[in-house]
Amino acid sequence: MWEYEKKAFNRGCKLIAGIDEAGRGPLAGPVVSAAVILPKDFSCPGITDSKKLSEKKRNLFFPIIKEQAVCVATGMASHHEIDQINILQASLLSMKRAVKNLSQAPNFIIPDFLLIDGKFTIEMDIAQSAIVKGDSKSISIAAASIIAKVTRDSIMKELHEKYPLYNFIQHKGYPTRAHKEAILQHGPCPVHRQTFKGVKGIKETNNGK
Repeated sequence: MWEYEKKAFNRGCKLIAGIDEAGRGPLAGPVVSAAVILPKDFSCPGITDSKKLSEKKRNLFFPIIKEQAVCVATGMASHHEIDQINILQASLLSMKRAVKNLSQAPNFIIPDFLLIDGKFTIEMDIAQSAIVKGDSKSISIAAASIIAKVTRDSIMKELHEKYPLYNFIQHKGYPTRAHKEAILQHGPCPVHRQTFKGVKGIKETNNGK
């Protein structure tokens, strides 16, 4: 899990940030990204892609990463932005915001290399590398995936309190059968992604009944 970090260290890089997002697939809520810079002596056995971990494990690793990391920052793109520029561009925007937030208080740190999960780099004047399935190959990206996932889940729990009819606390906005049935029954709520299949057209259909 340190292979990509070691290659960057060997090239003279000192502040290597792993970048990952959570929330590309849901029908509601924001997409959230995290940027995490780990120290060379970071050790937390069991950390891997957040999708392979139980919620209990993610919640266990979250404070360990926050405490031991050189710095951690998150960035978000709203459901409105997702509808306006599409989910891929919104995901990349949230990643860019996460990296920018590393340089804000209280961190004030600018990484000199980015390891980004996926096929795409982001528009920033920082050396970077995109790694397909990077959350299973890079410890920094894996840590970022956990931070992003736990942060987004927390947001969706808050949205559940505001829109309890959709039971966001259970499925976090993902297109489960129960979620899709709730949309059909009640129509989309203000935080649903209006351009997504499963949401688009539902309001018009319900109004036409």
